Amino acid sequence: MKNTVEVSGIEVFAYHGCMEEEARLGGKFIVDVEINTDFMKAAESDQLIDTIDYVRVREIVVEEMSIRSKLIEHVAYRIIKRFRQEFKSMNKAWVKVRKINPPINGTVKEVAVVMEG
Repeated sequence: MKNTVEVSGIEVFAYHGCMEEEARLGGKFIVDVEINTDFMKAAESDQLIDTIDYVRVREIVVEEMSIRSKLIEHVAYRIIKRFRQEFKSMNKAWVKVRKINPPINGTVKEVAVVMEG
């Protein structure tokens, strides 16, 4: 059976970007996560051990976001890689990393990458 655990709107201040000022000043990022798994055992048992712990999902996102990268593509890749390592029941993950108010010419609310793996 296919089920999904979602954790949306994880806000993080981080230092990702290709420009020196991004490394120095940092910026706001928002991460959304979907993890496909089968959590029917948890639905029956009512035990956290039988599902994906969304507290741990957030912790992994925060840990990976704290490691500086030039590209948010690289950050999304690392997050999915960590999910694979820690959540053995995971079938697939979808991660969206949004950079709020990126320092590019013109007014842009956000840029984002979406990765599935």
